[in-house]
Amino acid sequence: MTVSSGALTPTMTVATTVDPDLVRLLKRLKLGPLVPTLPERLALARAQQLDYVAFLTLLLADEVQRRDHQALERRLEHAGFEERVLLEHFDWTAPVQVDRRQLQHVFTLEFLARKEHVIVVGPVGVGKTFLVQALGAATVRAGHSALFVRADALLRELGQARADHTFEKVFRRYLAPDLLILDDFGLQRLTAQQSTDLYGLIIERHHRSSFAITSNRGVDEWLGLFDDPLLGNSALDRLANAAHQVVLEGPSYRAKLAPKHPAPGAPRAPREQRAPHPGADA
Repeated sequence: MTVSSGALTPTMTVATTVDPDLVRLLKRLKLGPLVPTLPERLALARAQQLDYVAFLTLLLADEVQRRDHQALERRLEHAGFEERVLLEHFDWTAPVQVDRRQLQHVFTLEFLARKEHVIVVGPVGVGKTFLVQALGAATVRAGHSALFVRADALLRELGQARADHTFEKVFRRYLAPDLLILDDFGLQRLTAQQSTDLYGLIIERHHRSSFAITSNRGVDEWLGLFDDPLLGNSALDRLANAAHQVVLEGPSYRAKLAPKHPAPGAPRAPREQRAPHPGADA
């Protein structure tokens, strides 16, 4: 018998009580979340004349769906995104130039299976952080693991871990995800220790998992950020040669949304509520 998972129609009578013994058994089996919807499911079963197997299938499908949703929420929370975004929310009307075909190919996530990387470069405010967070969310929803972190925060954490003798534990945390997202790389030159730490991270993850990196600097400028050119060459050779490089160009959308200061004596315009541009980044 086909089981409908739809809601009750107005003609269906909802049972108002559930046997207390059944409630206790469900809770003991850690199925307590089924209890609130059980009266509705009982009424649906009676209305559709479901047999016992079909009714049990309906209840268990509800529980599996609930657990899957909770697991996804935990993975998204663990990923550390600053905001939950999707590629379809990107403001394509903004004056930002990007190869959409290349971007759509990246979002197929085929690069994850090949242990390749994604590098997104462009000026401030054009949507780099938005895109890598959307890519990270797509990665998690596809059943992979992702971790989002600002590049400077990661390097500070590794430096502090060396000082308090927890380096191996912290370093392993950044080796673990299928996709490690480093946002805003290259804001300033790396110290000798930071160069060594980043080199080690790139070497250890190479051919094992993927990076997604955003930067205001072109990749050709990255070598100059390393304290040791030999380390920089070795790291970037592995990273850039196995990367899909997405280039965004255009004016900052945040500048467009910045408050405008009227000239002295000019009449004030009515205050208008604007939603933040989903593609803006640091």
